[in-house]
Amino acid sequence: MLIDLHFGDWSAYLVRWIHLITGISWIGSSFYFMWLDAALEKPVANKPDVEGELWMVHSGGFYEVERKKITAANMPKTLHWFKYEALFTWTSGICLLGIVYYGNASAYMIDPSVANLTPAQAVGGSLAALAISWFLYDGLWQTVGKSKPGLATGVSLAIAAAFAFLFCHFLSGRAAFIHMGAMFGTWMVANVWVRILPAQQKMIDATREDRPVDYAHSGHAKRRSVHNTYMTFPVLFMMLSNHYAMTYSGQKNYVMLILLILFGASVRHVMVAKEGKGTWAAIPAAISLLALVALSSQFTRPVGDATASVGPPVPFSDVHAIIQSRCVSCHSKDPVIKTFGPMPGGISFETNERIHSLAARIKFRAVITKTMPMANMTKITEEERTTLGRWIDQGAKVDE
Repeated sequence: MLIDLHFGDWSAYLVRWIHLITGISWIGSSFYFMWLDAALEKPVANKPDVEGELWMVHSGGFYEVERKKITAANMPKTLHWFKYEALFTWTSGICLLGIVYYGNASAYMIDPSVANLTPAQAVGGSLAALAISWFLYDGLWQTVGKSKPGLATGVSLAIAAAFAFLFCHFLSGRAAFIHMGAMFGTWMVANVWVRILPAQQKMIDATREDRPVDYAHSGHAKRRSVHNTYMTFPVLFMMLSNHYAMTYSGQKNYVMLILLILFGASVRHVMVAKEGKGTWAAIPAAISLLALVALSSQFTRPVGDATASVGPPVPFSDVHAIIQSRCVSCHSKDPVIKTFGPMPGGISFETNERIHSLAARIKFRAVITKTMPMANMTKITEEERTTLGRWIDQGAKVDE
């Protein structure tokens, strides 16, 4: 007997695994070198080509690390580059975006209550936004950023906030958060391959050809590396957001998105700030941003919450009819809508007992956040949401 492998699901699973593993490698090496630069000490001995040194202990061994200026005298035969981690992380991420979101744009990307787009418009707009955002960010730092980094930082934050607003006003909340992460991820990998690596290669080429080395390339490359670490935690938060509807479901979800970006960046500052210089100053900022995220429920609370328990008792037969027509088409062992596979999230509403046990979850997803059905594929009405909310508030009884 042939085994149904659910090719799409297994493809997404494999690509997600690759994305996770390569992402861990990229993030680990990136944060390690940021910490290393912050922790380097002045050389004890007179070493003109050494900018800093450090002794470390790990896994039973002792290591001496030096950061050097590259010269003809110390040019090694072999240089170990950290670049493919970034490339494979981004490539697998874009593949995952294509498999999950572009391949199911009507389900994952389009929310008629946000914007009435076609799948082609949603996918085309996504690709255009990822490309345009990079050219805006890169052009800014290739011009203004080289002489006025403070101004460029402020403009960069404004660009990010603008795209957060646009994504949240044209895509479903879930897709908006993921696309913001994809945008930052695109900036990060382009920083590595378009700016950081070529800058270092220019220094190597000049050294090998016995030409004066322009060490300004090192500073420009370092700045882009710093940018990447500040974007890393916001990207991780956005990757996780699709599991937590309360982050993306509100009418002003762009406020939550911007707060998560700021909070993630502040956490990065705490982690790699030089010991004794900046860490304690950054902690209050991180705590304040965390408080803002906690208080942001006032921005994400949906309008028209249909959970009032007033009114006549709701018979379970009415609830059962709603769930059968609006929910079971996906949440069953043999779903009619096969986009998400059998029993998405491990949830099935095929028995009265399961419906009763999942009442709180039904209320949160279908009544409060209104994130189910996905993109309202089964056309549930506001009256039906109200009925579900009243039934749950009245005790979610299944015996009549």
